[in-house]
Amino acid sequence: MNVTVDLMEEEDIDGVLDISSLSFSLPWSKESYIQELNNPIAHYFVARCDDIVVGFVGTWIILDESHITNIAVHPNYRTQGIASKLLDELLTYCKSKGCIAYTLEVRASNENAQKLYLKHGFKKDGVRKGYYEDNKEDAILMWLRES
Repeated sequence: MNVTVDLMEEEDIDGVLDISSLSFSLPWSKESYIQELNNPIAHYFVARCDDIVVGFVGTWIILDESHITNIAVHPNYRTQGIASKLLDELLTYCKSKGCIAYTLEVRASNENAQKLYLKHGFKKDGVRKGYYEDNKEDAILMWLRES
């Protein structure tokens, strides 16, 4: 399987929306993604397989920090290393933009995502109680800091 990762463009949004609706209990709207593409601190990437969007990741770069906003892979393409490839690409890009620290929130129940982040060097650094609006689930705060 040949997977490529590129910066997201407006024509990728429908594929991102499909993945988002299958992955998140509170998916973002099309307008939200359009706004993100026009947001100078936002940077989004998509993974493609045979020209089909199969995953995406986004971040906000503020000074020398990257706040990862979301990452998801279509259910039919999970467990094939795509999320890891997206995260690698994002971290490399952010580092090229001067980032030395990376942060994110992840659902306490999302053990697979936590394993992905731990594999990439992130460390658990706190809990945001009741963070998620849909069910008031806690978020695990994770950080990766360059030494």
